[in-house]
Amino acid sequence: HALWDSESRLVESANAAENTESSLPWARFSSWLECVCVVTFDLELGQAIELVYPHDVKLTEKEVRNEFIHMTCVMCFPGCLGDTQFSFRLRQSVGRRGSWFGEEDAYSRDAPVTLQVKLAHFYGYVYFRQVKDAAVKRGYFQKSLVLVSRLPYVHLFQSLLQIIAPEYFEKLEPCLEAVCNEIDQWQSPVPGLTLNLPVMGVVMQVRIPSKNDKPGGSPEKQNLLPAPMMLPTIHELDLFKCFQSFLIHLQMLWELMLLGEPVVVMAPSPTVSSETVLALVSSIAPLRYCCDYRPYFTIHDTEFKEYTTRTQAPPNVILGVTNPFFIKTFQSWPHIIRLGELKMSGDLPKQVKVKKLAKLKTLDTKPGIYTAHKMFLQKDKSLIKRLLKGIQRKRPSEVQSAILRRHLLELTQSFIIPLERYLASLMPLQRSVTPWKTPPQIRPFSQEEFMGTLEHAGPQLTSVLKGDWVGLYRKFFRSPNFDGWYRLRHREMTQKLECLHLEVVCDADLLGWTKDKSEVEIVDLVLKLREKLMKAGKQQLPVKEGVLEKLEGYLQTVISSLPEDLQTVLHRY
Repeated sequence: HALWDSESRLVESANAAENTESSLPWARFSSWLECVCVVTFDLELGQAIELVYPHDVKLTEKEVRNEFIHMTCVMCFPGCLGDTQFSFRLRQSVGRRGSWFGEEDAYSRDAPVTLQVKLAHFYGYVYFRQVKDAAVKRGYFQKSLVLVSRLPYVHLFQSLLQIIAPEYFEKLEPCLEAVCNEIDQWQSPVPGLTLNLPVMGVVMQVRIPSKNDKPGGSPEKQNLLPAPMMLPTIHELDLFKCFQSFLIHLQMLWELMLLGEPVVVMAPSPTVSSETVLALVSSIAPLRYCCDYRPYFTIHDTEFKEYTTRTQAPPNVILGVTNPFFIKTFQSWPHIIRLGELKMSGDLPKQVKVKKLAKLKTLDTKPGIYTAHKMFLQKDKSLIKRLLKGIQRKRPSEVQSAILRRHLLELTQSFIIPLERYLASLMPLQRSVTPWKTPPQIRPFSQEEFMGTLEHAGPQLTSVLKGDWVGLYRKFFRSPNFDGWYRLRHREMTQKLECLHLEVVCDADLLGWTKDKSEVEIVDLVLKLREKLMKAGKQQLPVKEGVLEKLEGYLQTVISSLPEDLQTVLHRY
């Protein structure tokens, strides 16, 4: 039954997406991308947006001037000859038009929390080309092709750019229009579905992750015909490549991410900067990182002043930067990861050292992790040994990444499971939910009561790591990540209670109850039930199949038992 339910939900989501699509221009395109931009660099005029598709997409003055143009400007990098790919994230301007995604949209309802759409932000995926060109004044062709989306599908969009950008740089505008028209034929992303996405003669096959997927497991593949290009993931990065110069400090960085600490990543290029930031943010999955993060942050960013002011404590953000100027700007920040070009020590990648913040020099800052953070948990030496052995045995990077991802997942789950277990105990008993009363309240979260559960039901049940777990929880409670996790879980529990209440009402004898009740009480019941049904529809509550239809039927029967004048009023209301 559960499988049947989830499959029918998938079909229902896909149908809902299809219905939305058929009525709006560029609706299918908008379910994947906000727009495609071309940014060009002219030595005399500076950067300019040359093209935006679809043509009717209006980027606000602020978004254009302060974000896209500067974000895609990597011309200051002498080593950037050739092709470069990176990502950025930016805040949406106030008052901008709505999106294909609504607040309660079916996509976010069924997607894992880490892949849900945040309406306040966009992602930009950039393919930048800088090559010598005698036909251009001063000899360089410099352009960026940028995909702007609300979806954090970094691997999918960077793979898409690898197909379309080289072709676009050769053939220019008509080619881009054709690509946008092809994307407008794609089926919308529905969590749980495997899709074939054709573009420029290549078919990419992708599976959209669902919140019902087992973390770390391999979801069942749907039987689509094999595609020439099967993407194993749409959002995951090569973690091993991203973390290889600080593998021995990974656990410290996991703690900093979990606690939402202010972190600056200073990297040698936009590619390393953006990949490192996105990899760090993903290190606490399946927990959502609830602070702001900027994979590639520049001095032209609208939040530059807000994030670099020295009059207050650094904000809970992680910033990826490349400009050496930032070293002075961020001297007061508590955690700075300075990365250089990867150096090898024999077969092994050279590991950066943890250094005191006082050693952070303005100009000649050596690679290292500059922090005073005292780790709460002991290092897992077995992971390091396993990874080092893998390097010596020439184990493929994707296998090393899978080991890393599994380790981080188990670490996060060991931390979260006691919280989930305690949260479940705050839920009212099912038998206390009755049809004629408002559902009982969820008990408030008590930090001290939770701490009391750790001795018998703490992380030690699933993790061998020793250390100050209690101290880690105490600090976590003060972080935006706890606040975000608790709000989300509380909302889900409230919805579950609401569903239980609707199901209990559905099983009750409504007509029998009305027999000895006054008209005022019956009308009150009708209005309350109607409100509940509307709320359930609007919030798309996961109620058992048939419950809402059955209740609607009961409602009509109860209304029919009332005098005609009242019936008329209630039908009109």
